[in-house]
Amino acid sequence: MKTIFHVLRQSDKDSAPYWEDFDYETEGEADTVATALMRLPVQWDCSCLQKKCGACAMVINGVPALACDTMLARLKGTMVTLEPLRKFPTVADLRVDRSSMEERLRQFRIYREGTADHGADATVLEAGGCMQCGLCLEVCPNYYPGAEFGGMAAMNPAVRVMNGTEGKHLKSLRRSYVKTVYDGCGKSLACRDICPAGVNIEKLMTEANHDLRKSRAI
Repeated sequence: MKTIFHVLRQSDKDSAPYWEDFDYETEGEADTVATALMRLPVQWDCSCLQKKCGACAMVINGVPALACDTMLARLKGTMVTLEPLRKFPTVADLRVDRSSMEERLRQFRIYREGTADHGADATVLEAGGCMQCGLCLEVCPNYYPGAEFGGMAAMNPAVRVMNGTEGKHLKSLRRSYVKTVYDGCGKSLACRDICPAGVNIEKLMTEANHDLRKSRAI
Protein backbone atom coordinates (compact mmCIF):
# COMPACT_ATOMS: atom_id res chain seq x y z
CA MET A 1 0.00 0.00 0.00
CA LYS A 2 1.30 3.44 -0.86
CA THR A 3 1.41 6.12 1.81
CA ILE A 4 2.08 9.78 1.16
CA PHE A 5 4.18 11.52 3.81
CA HIS A 6 3.42 15.25 4.01
CA VAL A 7 6.49 16.58 5.86
CA LEU A 8 7.16 20.06 7.21
CA ARG A 9 10.80 20.56 6.30
CA GLN A 10 13.41 23.16 7.23
CA SER A 11 17.00 23.19 5.95
CA ASP A 12 18.38 24.67 9.17
CA LYS A 13 17.30 26.77 12.13
CA ASP A 14 17.51 30.01 10.15
CA SER A 15 15.63 28.80 7.07
CA ALA A 16 11.94 29.15 6.31
CA PRO A 17 9.87 25.96 6.70
CA TYR A 18 8.18 24.40 3.69
CA TRP A 19 6.06 21.34 2.95
CA GLU A 20 7.21 18.43 0.83
CA ASP A 21 5.49 15.17 -0.06
CA PHE A 22 7.11 11.73 -0.30
CA ASP A 23 5.68 8.44 -1.52
CA TYR A 24 6.32 5.37 0.59
CA GLU A 25 5.40 1.82 -0.28
CA THR A 26 4.47 -0.06 2.87
CA GLU A 27 6.61 -3.15 3.44
CA GLY A 28 4.38 -4.89 5.98
CA GLU A 29 1.80 -4.54 8.74
CA ALA A 30 4.54 -3.86 11.30
CA ASP A 31 5.78 -0.74 9.47
CA THR A 32 6.01 2.31 11.69
CA VAL A 33 6.57 5.97 10.90
CA ALA A 34 10.22 5.36 11.84
CA THR A 35 10.42 2.50 9.35
CA ALA A 36 9.36 4.88 6.60
CA LEU A 37 11.59 7.73 7.73
CA MET A 38 14.64 5.51 7.43
CA ARG A 39 13.96 5.43 3.70
CA LEU A 40 13.05 9.08 3.22
CA PRO A 41 15.54 11.95 2.67
CA VAL A 42 14.37 13.75 5.79
CA GLN A 43 16.40 14.67 8.88
CA TRP A 44 15.05 13.29 12.16
CA ASP A 45 16.44 12.00 15.43
CA CYS A 46 16.51 8.33 16.34
CA SER A 47 18.48 6.05 18.60
CA CYS A 48 17.00 2.85 19.99
CA LEU A 49 13.85 2.59 17.81
CA GLN A 50 12.38 0.54 20.66
CA LYS A 51 10.38 3.13 22.58
CA LYS A 52 13.12 3.51 25.18
CA CYS A 53 14.99 6.74 24.38
CA GLY A 54 12.33 9.20 23.18
CA ALA A 55 14.60 10.65 20.48
CA CYS A 56 12.08 10.23 17.66
CA ALA A 57 9.39 12.43 19.22
CA MET A 58 7.49 14.50 16.65
CA VAL A 59 3.97 15.57 15.69
CA ILE A 60 2.21 12.89 13.64
CA ASN A 61 -1.13 13.79 12.07
CA GLY A 62 -1.39 16.63 14.56
CA VAL A 63 -0.69 14.43 17.60
CA PRO A 64 2.67 14.38 19.46
CA ALA A 65 4.03 10.83 19.40
CA LEU A 66 7.10 8.66 18.94
CA ALA A 67 7.80 7.68 15.35
CA CYS A 68 8.99 4.22 16.41
CA ASP A 69 5.75 3.60 18.32
CA THR A 70 3.33 4.77 15.62
CA MET A 71 2.27 2.00 13.28
CA LEU A 72 1.16 3.05 9.81
CA ALA A 73 -1.61 0.46 9.83
CA ARG A 74 -3.28 2.26 12.73
CA LEU A 75 -3.28 5.67 11.04
CA LYS A 76 -6.37 6.65 9.09
CA GLY A 77 -6.08 7.50 5.42
CA THR A 78 -3.19 7.26 2.99
CA MET A 79 -1.53 10.56 3.92
CA VAL A 80 0.59 11.03 7.04
CA THR A 81 1.54 14.54 8.14
CA LEU A 82 4.82 14.94 10.02
CA GLU A 83 5.93 18.08 11.85
CA PRO A 84 8.67 18.82 14.39
CA LEU A 85 7.70 19.43 18.02
CA ARG A 86 6.52 23.04 18.24
CA LYS A 87 7.80 23.95 21.69
CA PHE A 88 11.46 23.40 20.88
CA PRO A 89 13.71 25.17 18.35
CA THR A 90 13.90 23.35 15.02
CA VAL A 91 17.40 22.19 14.04
CA ALA A 92 16.48 20.77 10.64
CA ASP A 93 13.34 19.09 9.28
CA LEU A 94 11.96 16.97 12.15
CA ARG A 95 14.98 17.42 14.40
CA VAL A 96 14.56 19.78 17.37
CA ASP A 97 16.85 21.08 20.10
CA ARG A 98 15.57 19.78 23.45
CA SER A 99 18.60 20.90 25.44
CA SER A 100 16.38 23.42 27.25
CA MET A 101 15.04 20.56 29.38
CA GLU A 102 18.52 19.65 30.59
CA GLU A 103 19.44 23.29 31.08
CA ARG A 104 16.35 23.83 33.23
CA LEU A 105 17.32 20.95 35.48
CA ARG A 106 20.79 22.46 35.94
CA GLN A 107 19.44 25.97 36.44
CA PHE A 108 17.01 24.95 39.15
CA ARG A 109 19.37 22.42 40.73
CA ILE A 110 17.18 19.39 40.05
CA TYR A 111 20.00 16.91 40.25
CA ARG A 112 21.62 14.94 43.02
CA GLU A 113 24.73 16.15 44.79
CA GLY A 114 26.48 13.20 46.36
CA THR A 115 24.68 9.86 46.59
CA ALA A 116 21.44 8.56 47.93
CA ASP A 117 20.51 4.93 48.47
CA HIS A 118 17.16 4.51 46.76
CA GLY A 119 17.19 0.74 46.61
CA ALA A 120 14.17 -0.56 44.72
CA ASP A 121 11.88 2.27 45.78
CA ALA A 122 8.68 2.09 43.71
CA THR A 123 8.46 5.86 43.35
CA VAL A 124 11.99 6.09 41.97
CA LEU A 125 11.35 3.22 39.56
CA GLU A 126 8.13 4.85 38.34
CA ALA A 127 9.77 8.23 37.81
CA GLY A 128 12.73 6.51 36.15
CA GLY A 129 10.50 5.52 33.25
CA CYS A 130 10.62 9.09 31.93
CA MET A 131 12.50 9.25 28.60
CA GLN A 132 12.77 13.07 28.51
CA CYS A 133 11.16 12.91 25.06
CA GLY A 134 9.36 16.23 25.55
CA LEU A 135 5.90 15.06 24.48
CA CYS A 136 4.48 16.10 27.86
CA LEU A 137 5.70 19.66 27.30
CA GLU A 138 4.31 19.70 23.77
CA VAL A 139 0.74 19.15 25.03
CA CYS A 140 1.01 21.07 28.32
CA PRO A 141 -1.20 24.20 28.31
CA ASN A 142 0.95 25.77 31.04
CA TYR A 143 4.37 25.26 29.47
CA TYR A 144 5.96 27.59 26.96
CA PRO A 145 9.60 28.06 25.91
CA GLY A 146 11.52 30.12 28.43
CA ALA A 147 8.98 29.61 31.20
CA GLU A 148 10.06 28.98 34.79
CA PHE A 149 7.56 26.13 34.84
CA GLY A 150 9.44 23.02 33.76
CA GLY A 151 6.45 20.72 33.38
CA MET A 152 6.51 17.01 33.97
CA ALA A 153 9.87 16.77 32.21
CA ALA A 154 11.21 18.50 35.34
CA MET A 155 8.92 16.75 37.81
CA ASN A 156 10.04 13.19 37.05
CA PRO A 157 13.78 13.71 37.62
CA ALA A 158 12.99 15.94 40.62
CA VAL A 159 10.92 13.21 42.25
CA ARG A 160 13.65 10.66 41.59
CA VAL A 161 16.25 12.86 43.27
CA MET A 162 14.12 14.07 46.17
CA ASN A 163 13.19 10.52 47.10
CA GLY A 164 16.01 9.34 49.35
CA THR A 165 17.93 12.64 49.50
CA GLU A 166 18.41 14.19 52.93
CA GLY A 167 19.71 17.33 54.58
CA LYS A 168 20.21 20.80 53.15
CA HIS A 169 20.15 19.66 49.55
CA LEU A 170 16.68 18.16 50.01
CA LYS A 171 15.40 21.53 51.26
CA SER A 172 16.91 23.18 48.17
CA LEU A 173 15.32 20.57 45.91
CA ARG A 174 11.93 21.14 47.50
CA ARG A 175 12.20 24.87 46.87
CA SER A 176 13.19 24.19 43.25
CA TYR A 177 10.28 21.80 42.86
CA VAL A 178 7.82 24.37 44.16
CA LYS A 179 9.19 26.96 41.74
CA THR A 180 9.54 24.78 38.65
CA VAL A 181 6.57 22.43 38.98
CA TYR A 182 4.10 23.05 41.81
CA ASP A 183 3.51 26.76 41.22
CA GLY A 184 2.96 26.43 37.48
CA CYS A 185 0.96 23.23 37.11
CA GLY A 186 -2.75 23.56 36.39
CA LYS A 187 -3.19 19.76 36.56
CA SER A 188 -4.77 19.39 33.14
CA LEU A 189 -3.04 15.97 33.09
CA ALA A 190 -2.58 16.16 29.32
CA CYS A 191 0.94 14.92 30.14
CA ARG A 192 -0.44 11.74 31.70
CA ASP A 193 -2.47 10.91 28.63
CA ILE A 194 0.37 11.52 26.14
CA CYS A 195 3.27 9.86 28.01
CA PRO A 196 4.59 7.05 25.78
CA ALA A 197 6.24 5.37 28.77
CA GLY A 198 2.97 5.25 30.70
CA VAL A 199 4.51 6.94 33.74
CA ASN A 200 1.87 7.36 36.45
CA ILE A 201 2.35 11.12 36.58
CA GLU A 202 -0.66 11.81 38.78
CA LYS A 203 0.59 9.34 41.40
CA LEU A 204 4.08 10.88 41.42
CA MET A 205 2.64 14.38 41.64
CA THR A 206 0.42 13.40 44.56
CA GLU A 207 3.33 11.86 46.46
CA ALA A 208 5.59 14.83 45.81
CA ASN A 209 2.95 17.33 46.91
CA HIS A 210 2.24 15.28 50.02
CA ASP A 211 5.95 15.45 50.85
CA LEU A 212 5.93 19.24 50.38
CA ARG A 213 2.96 19.67 52.71
CA LYS A 214 4.42 17.31 55.28
CA SER A 215 7.71 19.23 55.27
CA ARG A 216 5.80 22.56 55.22
CA ALA A 217 7.52 23.58 52.01
CA ILE A 218 4.11 24.78 50.76
